[in-house]
Amino acid sequence: MSYGFLDIAATPSVRAAQVAMGSDGVWQDFKGDRAFDAFTANEAAFIAERDSFYMATVSETGWPYVQHRGGPRGFLKVVDEKTLAFADYRGNRQYISVGNLAADDRAALILMDHAGRARLKVYAHVEAVALDADPTLVQLVDEPGYKGRPERILRLHLVAFDWNCPQHITPRFTEAEVAEAIRPLRDRLTALEAENVALRARVAPDHGEA
Repeated sequence: MSYGFLDIAATPSVRAAQVAMGSDGVWQDFKGDRAFDAFTANEAAFIAERDSFYMATVSETGWPYVQHRGGPRGFLKVVDEKTLAFADYRGNRQYISVGNLAADDRAALILMDHAGRARLKVYAHVEAVALDADPTLVQLVDEPGYKGRPERILRLHLVAFDWNCPQHITPRFTEAEVAEAIRPLRDRLTALEAENVALRARVAPDHGEA
């Protein structure tokens, strides 16, 4: 069965909120882009550019926990059209997400592109994979030169995803993005400085003997 993000997210209480706010007619019979249950080349390219994301899990008490995950650009790998994976590096050793997933394997991810004002939301079932259990997967998620120490691999089985509109996303830029954006200015400044040095040498007074 193919279904969309809203089929999962729109619980009875969500429907009630939509009715109360007068938006139920917009979503009740929504058909557009409903079967977002397989990644396309568009999502794969977007994911490959991310160096962080947020992952939400829920504990046995019902409390949600949202964790930031970061690493080298592209550390979240698209294994295939329905699977993601990443190396789970050692952190503060609280293991809240890992523990939550052991009790309930459902997770929600948000991937942000602040510069492009885009946001990808993902529902997935998550399984922990031991480092010695799947050498091929280990090779896929390995990031040579990265200082983090992986303790396991988290493999995510896609249930549904959705794109958010850019409204209210404040543009922000990484150091690398800023450096790339101003590179032409730096190149031009370097050229002007060299030109200035040449001009100064050409007009410098001759202090030789008459």
